[in-house]
Amino acid sequence: MWPLLAFSSLLTAAVAQHGDKSLGGEECAPHSQPWQVALFERGRFNCGASLIASYWVLSAAHCQTRFMRARLGEHNLRKHDGPEQLLPISRIIPHPAYEARSHLHDVMLLRLARPAHQTRQVRPVRLPTRCPYPGEACLVSGWGLVSDNRPETTGRPGPQVSLPDTLHCANISIISTAACNKEYPGRLRDTMVCAGVAGGGTDSCEGDSGGPLVCGGILQGIVSWGDVPCDTTTKPGVYTKVCHYVDWIRETMKKN
Repeated sequence: MWPLLAFSSLLTAAVAQHGDKSLGGEECAPHSQPWQVALFERGRFNCGASLIASYWVLSAAHCQTRFMRARLGEHNLRKHDGPEQLLPISRIIPHPAYEARSHLHDVMLLRLARPAHQTRQVRPVRLPTRCPYPGEACLVSGWGLVSDNRPETTGRPGPQVSLPDTLHCANISIISTAACNKEYPGRLRDTMVCAGVAGGGTDSCEGDSGGPLVCGGILQGIVSWGDVPCDTTTKPGVYTKVCHYVDWIRETMKKN
């Protein structure tokens, strides 16, 4: 099991279906996920996150580092398009009960040193008023490893993965707790939710950590952990279930 750490990698593994079809995410329409945040450590991309209020960003606790900065309004990490906002982080608040080994309470609030300027390309995502239900359609986004979906032929390697510069999106669905428990026996908690596609092939991977799982315009999950190797596994990704933390989030923002 791996926490989704290191470099960004929304993985779109090429999984053959009926011999000639593959599943995969695609580049997001630029700025279609205006709550998406890129977290940097000493100038290097580290994790994803979500803007939830003018001063506040939500991410995974395992993304915590000492020198964090947030970039909002990003699409291509290597180009300056105009709407980007680079903001220092003044407070790092991981959940007090976070357990790295079990991934329990893998959630963290970050207070920006100054408020985000809300524009068409930068605006908060809504927090949930209910928990997600099995089969609910969602979208996960991140800057990550993508497969070229190239079929393997004689003398030519199969699909290759690479790091794109642009934000990628994948349409996935909530997996029932019963089904996910079969994939990860004894490891799931009621504060976690699984999401993926039937048969695997499109999901988050190492490095998409902290990024948003958005269902119907609502932030329902935070990219947390999953199976390895994430480019070939058929098991779904596991996300921190945001609905269980709304009270903690609101109380923490109010106190800080």
